[in-house]
Amino acid sequence: MKKIRLQMLVIICLFFYSVTAFAQDKNFYIFLCFGQSNMEGNAKIQPQDTTVDSRFQVFETVDCPALGRKKGNWYPAVPPLCRCNTGLTPADYFGRTLVANLPEKIKIGVINVSVAGCKIELFEKGKNKTYIPTAPPWMVGMIKEYDGDPYEHLMEMAKLAQKYGVIKGVLLHQGESNTNDTLWTQKVKGIYGNLLKDLNLKSKKVPLLAGEVVNADQSGICASMNKIIATLPGVIPNSYVIPSAGCPAGADKLHFTAEGYRMLGKRYGEQMLTLLGYKIKTEQ
Repeated sequence: MKKIRLQMLVIICLFFYSVTAFAQDKNFYIFLCFGQSNMEGNAKIQPQDTTVDSRFQVFETVDCPALGRKKGNWYPAVPPLCRCNTGLTPADYFGRTLVANLPEKIKIGVINVSVAGCKIELFEKGKNKTYIPTAPPWMVGMIKEYDGDPYEHLMEMAKLAQKYGVIKGVLLHQGESNTNDTLWTQKVKGIYGNLLKDLNLKSKKVPLLAGEVVNADQSGICASMNKIIATLPGVIPNSYVIPSAGCPAGADKLHFTAEGYRMLGKRYGEQMLTLLGYKIKTEQ
């Protein structure tokens, strides 16, 4: 009888150890990021971008030996925040803006799964097998890094990350490859709905923040897409459009400069702070 009791005690202790070992930190706010090249990060990372508060973390979604990072682990959010050789992204200064203005007990984490040049259809659940044959060879290699299915890869990473913190929002920057596609908002709605369902999240608690593409004031060649992006809140109630007006663009007029990404990322952060019930307390 004593032996049985001892065995039961050991089992109970192991159970509680396993629970506490992966205890979810309610003060660790996690944000999912996805889209095409502007969310992936196109601008060259500059020295000022390499110093980051330890409260801002990135969940590595691919193995990056040269960076000393392994898939499925948290690291200080020193760029690149997408794949191993990507550039500066809005997610960089989104996270920095949050940690600079939130209480010190709160940490921020981002998970970025993005593919340059892709249409929004690549993230529609279950449609990767029909999309990949239409993708150019240079894009196929990026998709393979996500095990051939960016949506499912994002899900896998998000579920792992949920052991450590709470998903508080979704950041999207995509649209250039769907310029003038009037069904874009419905496609985004479907992807967002699947994210919520597959991760057991509630729309009221997990807003969607979608950034505009390079604006007309910067001669953006896809600027007409912003009219469609502007209608997203009418399709998805808890969604918000992040304006790109004034954010400098690169020579191709498709991508932002490093300064443009910093400005746009700050705007994502300011919107999220408002939704979380906080005010900007320091100048970024």
